[in-house]
Amino acid sequence: MRFPRLSIRLKLTIGSLLPLFVAILFCSLAGIFIINTRINVLAQEKVRTDLNSAHEVYSNEINHIRDVIRFSTSMPHAADAVTANNREVIAPLLSAMMKNEQLDILTMVDRNGRVLFRAANPHVYGDLLGGDPLVARPLHGEVVAGSQVFPPERLQREGSNLAARAIIDVIATERAQPGLKKNEPSGMVMVASAPVRNGQGSVVGALYGGVLLNRNNTVVDRIKKIVFEGVQFKGKDVGTATIFLDDTRISTNVQTLEGNRAIGTRLSAEVYNRVNLNKEKWVDRAFVVNDWYFTAYEPIIDLSGSVIGSLYVGMLEQPHTALKKKVGLLFAGVLLAGSLFGLAVSGYIGNLLSRPIRELKGLVQRFSAGERDVRIEPYSGDEIGELAEEFNAMTAVLREREHAIIQLNRNLEAKVQERTAELEEKNQLLLKTQGELVKAEKLAAVGELAAGVAHEINNPMAIIRGNAEVLMFDLKPGHPNREEAEIIAHQVARVESIVGNLLSFARHRRKALKPVALDHVLEDILRQVKHHVPLDGIEVRREYGMGNVAVEGDENQLGQVFTNLIVNAVQSMTQGGVLTIRTIADSGAPVCRVEIEDSGDGIPPEQVNDIFTPFFTTRENGTGLGLSVSYGIIRNHGGGIAVRSEPGAGSTFTVTLPLRQQGVSEDDVEQGEA
Repeated sequence: MRFPRLSIRLKLTIGSLLPLFVAILFCSLAGIFIINTRINVLAQEKVRTDLNSAHEVYSNEINHIRDVIRFSTSMPHAADAVTANNREVIAPLLSAMMKNEQLDILTMVDRNGRVLFRAANPHVYGDLLGGDPLVARPLHGEVVAGSQVFPPERLQREGSNLAARAIIDVIATERAQPGLKKNEPSGMVMVASAPVRNGQGSVVGALYGGVLLNRNNTVVDRIKKIVFEGVQFKGKDVGTATIFLDDTRISTNVQTLEGNRAIGTRLSAEVYNRVNLNKEKWVDRAFVVNDWYFTAYEPIIDLSGSVIGSLYVGMLEQPHTALKKKVGLLFAGVLLAGSLFGLAVSGYIGNLLSRPIRELKGLVQRFSAGERDVRIEPYSGDEIGELAEEFNAMTAVLREREHAIIQLNRNLEAKVQERTAELEEKNQLLLKTQGELVKAEKLAAVGELAAGVAHEINNPMAIIRGNAEVLMFDLKPGHPNREEAEIIAHQVARVESIVGNLLSFARHRRKALKPVALDHVLEDILRQVKHHVPLDGIEVRREYGMGNVAVEGDENQLGQVFTNLIVNAVQSMTQGGVLTIRTIADSGAPVCRVEIEDSGDGIPPEQVNDIFTPFFTTRENGTGLGLSVSYGIIRNHGGGIAVRSEPGAGSTFTVTLPLRQQGVSEDDVEQGEA
C-alpha cells in the first residue's frame, strides 16, 4: 500500500505539535487524576475529623446529664428521704429537677435497687432494678454515664408516654440491611446514674436519669450546626448527622426525597457488618437513603460493653463531584488552547525549516545530473548546516575513491604476506608437537628398558645383598672393615629401592583391595617417619575428618604415596615449621580428600608442572621417581593428585580418592583380607 506523499513542512508541523499535544494531554489527565484523588482524600479526612467533633458533642450531652444527676444526689434531705423511704420529700425534688433540666427519665432507688419514685411516672414504683448495671454500679459507689437501650416495658414504667414516643416505623430503602423488621419499639437513652450517700458517706440509694433519643433530633441538629455550620449545596444541606439504634435511624437530619427526616430508614448491610458486628469505624463513601455521601460511622457502646447502635456524620458528595467536573473542564480548556497555540507555532517553524531543505533538494538534482563541482555554502549551525557540509564532503569522497582502491590493493598484498607468516608459525608449532610425540615415545621405550634393566639387576643385587649380610655377620662391631660392609649393604638397599621405583614406573602393580582407614594409616606413617627424616623443630597438626569412613584400596600402595608426600614435606622445611595432615570426607559425594600441607620453601612456579615428570628432581641424591610413582598409584586407584604452592609460603598436596573402586579388571586386583 502506497501512502500519500506529504511535504516536509507538514511533517515538521506534525512532528513538533504531536509531542506538545501528548505532553499537555498526559499532564491534564495526570492533574485531573491527582486532584480528584486529593479531593476525595481531603473529603474523607474532613469527615473523619467531623466524626470526632460529633463524638465530642454527643459525649458532652451525656456529661451534662451526668453532672445534673451528680448535683441532684447532693440535694438537701435527699439521703434522709431515701433512707426513710419518704416519697413525699423525694417527689417535689425530682419533679422540679426533671422539668428544669428537660430530662425524660429521673428515678430514685433505695440501697436494694427498689424503685422509690419515678418523676416521669410517679404511680409506678416498688419494682427491683438491682440487676441493671445502670443501678447496680452506683449502688457500689460508682458514677455511671453513657448510652443504654430500654425495652418497651421498661420505657412504659419509666414514663407513661415514653413507650409510644419510642416506636419507630421501619422504612424500606435501597441497599438497606436485609430483614423483615416492621418497627423498632425499643428506645436508646443517654443515661447517667450516681450514688446517694448519707452524712457518713455510706451509699443509701441511687439516682438515675436520661434523655430518650428516639425522634429527639436535638443532638444531631446541634452536631450539624457546630460541625457543618449549615452549609448547603443547591438548597440541600451538605452535612448530616444520625444516631442509629441497631440498624435503624432514630434521630437524624438526613432527608428523604419528600424533604422529611429519614427517621426509620435502615443502615446499609456493608456498614452494619463493619460497625455493629466488628466494632470498627467506617470512613468511606456510602449510599445514605437516596444519595452518595462521604461518611464516617463509629459504634455506640452501652454500659455493659455491647454495641447498641452507631453515630454517623456525612458530607454530601455532589459538591465535590461538581468541583471535579470544573477541574476537568478547566484542564480540557487548557489542552484545547495549548493545542491551537502549538499548531500556529509549529506551522511557522515548519515553514522556516523546510525552506533551506527545498533549496538543498535542487542542488542534489544538479549533482545527480552530472555536475561534480557543485558546492553548498552552509548558512546555519544546525542539522541543515551539517547536511550541507556532508554534501560537500560527499563530492570529496568520490574523488578520493580511486586512491582508496589503489591503497586497498597494497593492503591486500600486505595481508597475504601476513597470512604466509602465520602459516609458517603454525608449521613450526606442528613440528614442535611432533617432537613432543617422539619424546613421549622415547619415554615409553625408556620405561620398557627400565623394566628390563630392573629385572636383570635384581638377581645380582640379591647376591650382593646376601654376601654383604654374611660379611657383616663375620665382621664384629668395631672391626676396621665393618664400616665398608655397612656402606655396601646401605647402597644395595638404595639400588633395590631405585629398581623398585623403576618397576613401579614401568608398569602397574596389582592391587590388594580392602577397606582402608586413612586416619589410622596416616597416624602409623607419622609414628614411623621419624626413622626416615628428623622431625626436630617441626609441629605436626592432625586434622582427621574421616571418622568411620573407609576407602577401598591397596593399603601398602597408599601408604607408600602418603609416606613419600610426608617425607617430601618434612624435607622442604629445613628451618622447621608446621606440618598439617588433613582428611576430609565430602558430604554427599562418594569421594574423600587427604591434604598434606607444609610451611616450607615452596615450589617455584616454573617447576610446578614438572614435579610429576619421571626422573625430574631438584635434590642431588634424588631419583625423580617418587612423585611419578605416587601419581601412578593414585591414578591406578581412580583418583588424582593436585598441588598448590607459593614460594616461601609452603605447599599443599591434595589427594582425591573414590570411596569404592569401579571398573577394575581382575588382572589389576589381588584380593586382600577385609
